[in-house]
Amino acid sequence: MVDRVENWHCPTNRPTGAAPASFALPHTASGGAASRSPLASPAPAPLLAGHSRILGEGTWVPGRLDRGGSPAIYTSFFRPDPQYPSVVAGVAWIRARSTTAHLVGGTREPGGHPWPGGAHVAPSDIPKLVATFNSGWKMSDTRGGFYLAGASAGQLRAGQASLVIDDSGAATVGQWARDVNMNPHVVAVRQNLALIVDHGRPVAGLAANSGRRWGSYENQHQYTWRSGVGVDAAGNLIYVAGANLTLPTLARALADAGVLRAMELDIHSALVSFASWTPSAPGHVVPTKLLPGMERPAGRYLYADQRDLFYLTLR
Repeated sequence: MVDRVENWHCPTNRPTGAAPASFALPHTASGGAASRSPLASPAPAPLLAGHSRILGEGTWVPGRLDRGGSPAIYTSFFRPDPQYPSVVAGVAWIRARSTTAHLVGGTREPGGHPWPGGAHVAPSDIPKLVATFNSGWKMSDTRGGFYLAGASAGQLRAGQASLVIDDSGAATVGQWARDVNMNPHVVAVRQNLALIVDHGRPVAGLAANSGRRWGSYENQHQYTWRSGVGVDAAGNLIYVAGANLTLPTLARALADAGVLRAMELDIHSALVSFASWTPSAPGHVVPTKLLPGMERPAGRYLYADQRDLFYLTLR
């Protein structure tokens, strides 16, 4: 019933306005403190052609520093849809050599096992947190599988988009049985439909969705909250999320942000969550939402959650 209501409401509830509302923009966009760091940083974030630049738009904001003094994460925002310039996408670039990736099963998803980790960030990892973010769709809808700590749910399928973590804590995104495979060093795999960006470009056929490779046709044309994750040519993770995105727009946003390969993660307002974490005092960290409009609390994943999740810590 919920799916039918969303399929009726979201495609017809198109974005409006020539610019985003101020409350939809990250707070770091205001003022002059969010200038580009002199340290090594990601490629320039995209700007919307033909429109006046908004304060902070496309400016990478350095986050938590690694032990070498380089930012382990940068965040920014940009506008990915020329047709709807009020739409904002938040983007996070996470340095691979500075971070360790973790996958945690939720209390309901992926199901099938009492997964280790208590469905939340490990308490011992909280002081080292760099980022926390949502995983993918319900396993019944992913057309793929889940693997963690030697156990699995569903079935890992060739051709499906997969975020894979190895025993060094490195994470990558690729197509199963082409870019990534099971081997003795793999500790976690989360599949979610098919790749939406490949070879640095949105995959052909996203709008038509033949064979339902990306779920139902109606779901992919909803203007709704969406999230996705990919890797750039150097292996760094890039996460993108925003409201009022269709699947083709999300794919274009990820490609514009510099990913080589990317997959869609979860969709809809209650399920899209990303927070970056910064020290506030010795041994304490505080979270900041990637976009202020994200519905769930910034500290969502410190407590048991129904859905599986990812988080990254400092190496």
